[in-house]
Amino acid sequence: MAKNFKKKKEVDELIKRFEEHQKNKASHFFELDGFENIIAHYQDMGKYGQALVAANMAEEQYPFSTELLIIKAQILSNMEKFEEALDQLNKAEAYQPNDGEIYLMKGSILSLTGEYDEAIESYQQALVFAEEKDEAYYSLGLVYQSMEQFDEAIDAYKNAIEENIYHDGALYELAYCLDVCGELESSIAYYKQFIDADPYSQAAWYNLGIVYNKLGQYDEAISSYEYAIAIEENFASAYYNMGNTYLQMKAYSKALDSYKSTIDIEGPSAEVYCQMATTYEGMEQHELGLKYFQKATKLDNLYDEAWYGAGKCLEKQQKWYQSLHFFNKALKLDYENPIYWKSVAKAEFNIGNIISSIDAYQEASMLSPEDKEIWLDWSFIYYDQGEYEKAIDLMINGLEELPDESDYFYRITAYLIAAGKYKEAFNYLENALILDFDNHEVLFEFFPQLETQKALYKIIEQFRKENS
Repeated sequence: MAKNFKKKKEVDELIKRFEEHQKNKASHFFELDGFENIIAHYQDMGKYGQALVAANMAEEQYPFSTELLIIKAQILSNMEKFEEALDQLNKAEAYQPNDGEIYLMKGSILSLTGEYDEAIESYQQALVFAEEKDEAYYSLGLVYQSMEQFDEAIDAYKNAIEENIYHDGALYELAYCLDVCGELESSIAYYKQFIDADPYSQAAWYNLGIVYNKLGQYDEAISSYEYAIAIEENFASAYYNMGNTYLQMKAYSKALDSYKSTIDIEGPSAEVYCQMATTYEGMEQHELGLKYFQKATKLDNLYDEAWYGAGKCLEKQQKWYQSLHFFNKALKLDYENPIYWKSVAKAEFNIGNIISSIDAYQEASMLSPEDKEIWLDWSFIYYDQGEYEKAIDLMINGLEELPDESDYFYRITAYLIAAGKYKEAFNYLENALILDFDNHEVLFEFFPQLETQKALYKIIEQFRKENS
């Protein structure tokens, strides 16, 4: 503690001296490690412009320092000045062509600019010179993954893990790639071989838990997370993922305990609060769900999922005005999210803002035309207003997107009957019965009158006998 305090005091004095000399436009000599501390201070604060000023001053005093060139390249990369960053790295490479860090950073920048082939070449050069090769293999895997070359990515991640069993990123991304390739189940044996070699590898147990969870083997996932926590009692990520597994199992109290343990270890976060809110929602404790979604928004005002979750809590309580406020907050943060548009449309309809509801459904349909609920709910507005032709036309448009959706045929049948177009209605009803006979119950929701239900039942029964 005392050592850290002394270090901070020294850096503070360095910064003060640097800024005074900068203000007075006076030249001053700093040791190389002094410049590195000054630059690191500004980078940590996100003041990249000031960090660059310090780096330029340092370069004047130490023009052949590859360390400074690499640091300057990192600053320029943070400022998205990628070409300039690559120029600095090319200089560094000329001075010291066997420095693996230069090729790692060059690969990172090339990957950011989408120059994947060049990035791969750079990472392969890093493998020649780097002492710790796990990061180069991991970075290679990320490039292959971006290119959707998942087999190559899997090989790279496996190489990274062989170099460093504790490389959490490689373990996690490997599970993702195996899942994409449909080989997730086979990865269980892969993780177990690491556990056999090192039973105290919390990383292997943790990632085995992730694999089991993705496979829906929840009990095995919980056991794996428990082993990881037994090895490292403050393993926050293991507690968090255990909470997610318990949530999927609907073991809500245990999920909450796991999330609370996560917070005890690493403090509150918007993500954990959202998961706790979702758990309370599962328990139908909507007020507590709302409370925790709001806690999440206070920690991260740009977390659209939290604003949306709060709106859903209020929607379930039929508090439409309040829910609309939260849905609109989410929508402002993610304007092209069809789920948010759909929720806004539903709230507007229940408030009585018919035109706004129709507009919102139209936006949702353009973003997600394959979502059958959008067409059903949107068309119902016209049906509810007695505008049967518009409702029918809208559902026919929906059929173009999902031509084999029985719900659409049943809904058009209902609208045609309401419009008095019985012959057309029976044609659509016949198609609906062919697609999904058992789904005919949805028709009766539109016709509570006993006489109409009896007439429909006779037609349906006649169809069943003729086709049995």
